[in-house]
Amino acid sequence: MVASEGRPINHDVIVQALELARPNSAYVFVLSIARVYGTSLGFPNPWLRPSRQEWATQKQIVQEAVSAFEKAGLESFGAVLATRRARKRILAEARARTMDAIVMGADVDRGLLGDFAWEHEPYRVARHSRDIPVYLVVTAR
Repeated sequence: MVASEGRPINHDVIVQALELARPNSAYVFVLSIARVYGTSLGFPNPWLRPSRQEWATQKQIVQEAVSAFEKAGLESFGAVLATRRARKRILAEARARTMDAIVMGADVDRGLLGDFAWEHEPYRVARHSRDIPVYLVVTAR
């Protein structure tokens, strides 16, 4: 599984996933998260959900990654999901689809201060995944 919390999927991430999937002729599932920004007074509101442009951007990210895997000769498909908690949704999808590994692009780990940023989500996925190995590919933004 190649997952993204919304960032573009880098070439290095695709290469890492190919290295893991090719020996087993495994299929690759690409997942990208469209961020839901929260609730207002405990109720979801339309202006806090992803806009059409954000959906289109995430769909394009997934489509480009899927086409890269298909060009490399692997079966691949993808999806875009909206959530406030990317870590939980990525891990739930990986478990539901019985994925063998998760590959994600990540920024340089900024320690405790970085834990409050959305861009630190790959490290939260790696920290909370107990049964599925997570491969983080550190990329420069």
